[in-house]
Amino acid sequence: MPHADLKYSSDLDFDAQEVLRAIETTINAHDAGAGVCKGRAYPAAVFHHTHLLVEVSLLTKPHRDAAFTRALRDDLEAAVKTHLRQRCYFSMAIHYSDDFYLTNVFEPSAG
Repeated sequence: MPHADLKYSSDLDFDAQEVLRAIETTINAHDAGAGVCKGRAYPAAVFHHTHLLVEVSLLTKPHRDAAFTRALRDDLEAAVKTHLRQRCYFSMAIHYSDDFYLTNVFEPSAG
């Protein structure tokens, strides 16, 4: 299950929820088996220069090679930037989890 984090200066005017949806859609266009993308948005009240940092984390899989990652990066950049309306510094990172990363669903027991 991919993760996407948006870290940005609070003066940046954009719809973070829509950007997170666009990220999920773009990831699934490249890898239909990726599934839902958990997303979080962190506006910074204290900042220096208007900026947006997009961080995407994926599980390591054989088909997610350098060519896959470059294509995904380019399409993610384009998808995110369609939601921006003002000048800002833009950064993006795609990270792959190591062998010890754990992901699952917690279900509380009844009773």
